[in-house]
Amino acid sequence: MLTIENVIEKVLQYRPNANVELIRKAYIFSREAHCAQKRKEGIPYIYHPLAVAAILADMKLDSTTIAAGLLHDTVEDAEMTIDDIGEIFTPDVAFLVDAVTKLSKLQFSTVEEAQAESFRKMFLAMSKDIRVILIKFADRLHNMRTIEFLPPDKQKRIAKETLEIYAPLANRLGIGWMRSEFEDLSFKVLYPDEYDDLVKKVAKRKEDQQAYIDNVINILSEKISAMNIPFKIYGRVKHYYGIYQKLIKQKIPFEQVYDVIGIRIITDTVPHCYDILGIIHSLWTLIPGRFKDFISLPKSNYYQSLHTTVIGPGGERVEFQIRTEEMDIIAEEGIAAHWRYKERKDLTEREAKIVSWLRDLIKEISDPKELLDAVKAEVVPDTIYIFTPKGDVKELPVNSTPVDFAYAIHSEVGARCAGAKVNGRIVPLNYQLQSGDVVEIITSPHQKPRKDWLQFVVTQRARNRIKHFLRQEERQQGIDIGKQLLEAELRKQGIQSSILKTEKMEEILQAFSVQSIEDLYLLIGHGKISVHQVVNRLSPEIPQDEIVVPKKVIPRKEHKQFISLKGVDEVLYHIAKCCMPVPGDEIIGFITRGKGISVHRKDCLNIQHLEHDRLIEVFWTADDNSKVQTKISIECIDAPGILATITGLLSANQVNITAVKANSTSDKRALIDFTIEVKDRTHLSDIINKISQIGEVISVKR
Repeated sequence: MLTIENVIEKVLQYRPNANVELIRKAYIFSREAHCAQKRKEGIPYIYHPLAVAAILADMKLDSTTIAAGLLHDTVEDAEMTIDDIGEIFTPDVAFLVDAVTKLSKLQFSTVEEAQAESFRKMFLAMSKDIRVILIKFADRLHNMRTIEFLPPDKQKRIAKETLEIYAPLANRLGIGWMRSEFEDLSFKVLYPDEYDDLVKKVAKRKEDQQAYIDNVINILSEKISAMNIPFKIYGRVKHYYGIYQKLIKQKIPFEQVYDVIGIRIITDTVPHCYDILGIIHSLWTLIPGRFKDFISLPKSNYYQSLHTTVIGPGGERVEFQIRTEEMDIIAEEGIAAHWRYKERKDLTEREAKIVSWLRDLIKEISDPKELLDAVKAEVVPDTIYIFTPKGDVKELPVNSTPVDFAYAIHSEVGARCAGAKVNGRIVPLNYQLQSGDVVEIITSPHQKPRKDWLQFVVTQRARNRIKHFLRQEERQQGIDIGKQLLEAELRKQGIQSSILKTEKMEEILQAFSVQSIEDLYLLIGHGKISVHQVVNRLSPEIPQDEIVVPKKVIPRKEHKQFISLKGVDEVLYHIAKCCMPVPGDEIIGFITRGKGISVHRKDCLNIQHLEHDRLIEVFWTADDNSKVQTKISIECIDAPGILATITGLLSANQVNITAVKANSTSDKRALIDFTIEVKDRTHLSDIINKISQIGEVISVKR
């Protein structure tokens, strides 16, 4: 059985001056706190924090982190508080324990909400101190190693979470061995039949290929030794989930996977890495497209290595990885290598860049579930490398677009992105970039982020910045509409707008639980409160029945003004597509959220389903020269030339046709929908009457 002395012995091997008393003290405290508890496997609970501490020691972490690992469940599962931890140990230990302690499920209505909030808490702490996630990794790894003692449904839930969140996070932080173990343990739980089948096939392949791999190693070792290059070389089997993913993605049988076993070579310097690469390529033929230089172009987690696949002896494929000792440590330990030799908390500038993406997400996303989804999307491992015209490189997810690339350069470049050239050729903004593309972003001071960009961007940075802009724009539109509606109502009631700057407004703001007049305007503009509620409080001597709800709406600046609201020069509005009213129709407005006022016919069926408090009276303005769009539906006999007859009549009556949709029925009838521009209801009625007089027409309706 594992003991605390085993853990301390591990620590002293890589850090002779470690604070072992802190570790021993944390163990005693944890043992007492958990003395009445047992694990699902029936052993004393203390063996779990001991196992977590041992994993942290295997990662060569500092004494503070190992102490926190021993204490990580004392607050959640025992009657201890963070203040207790802080007083008995150190503020750093208390911070780490608090960060990895889940929030009580009693605070939330659903398990999903509790999970999202707990992860947000962890991500926030992780962005301040990366050791938080390393403790959670160790905790989750031991739980996954002993998961068979849990009920099957809980096993699957934990394994799914591990595969979706913990494994990709480990990869993003460069901890290769842990990512592989997370994936394989999850794979075993989620797909047990596929896992067992693959394990057997890999074992058989290894047995069959061992002599072959040994032969390749002997040939290569002789050549490298002849050049007096120091090296270590060994064969390695890829982890099971990685092989399984290849089978799924490429839709191939196991027999067609040729790189199940690879060869790794470790040397002392970068030049020697390239020397060894040269030897390999001189011995065997390189397979085109299978060479990757991650030394000159490191991954975002600073992984460096040379990868190449060749046609080896006997025509079989062999994959090689070549790296230095330092690169090998980074590849396996990632950011955890920071604590290998020193007791230190702050990351270097290079290490801090590895988690900068998380800090950005936390700044931009406040909703816990949205943050969790964003982190899941951000840590997807498949990446491409895109170059600027000056040769700078950006690492992006597969399927990224020029807009993603623009935001990766700078937020302002993304916001002003009006076009792009890929390899010197103009492409649309939704073009999917390929690794190695050279991309030039064309910006314009008149451009701004658009909602339709969200349909094709894939990076969380781009999505978050676009959503932030749209939210701000929606907020400002709501404020503008609310202000115009309130000021119009005040003028209608004969109240000076200067009252909005008096002490009376403080009472109003408190009454509606808002901090500023802009927040009040926003409530009105989004239809959450009505203007007469505000006016009634501002001037209570005015009887309620004399306070009339607002009376007008207004168009986008690019349109002519057809709708009016007394006392307001211009308000954002749009004509509802469901009923498409025209001047002369009785109309009513509905205050939407962020899109101004939607104008409907009063007899529109959709009005019945809208919130009554958000309806306002609107009316048409006089404009003899303007036209509006509306729709008419025609049922007629499917006779030759009928469509030409109708369009000719419309043209003769100065009606512009903007869209036509025609269908034939089995009983030789035609259904034709026209979108047309008319002056008003009288003009539309005249058109409908004239179409009805055509012999083949059965009916015409709006």
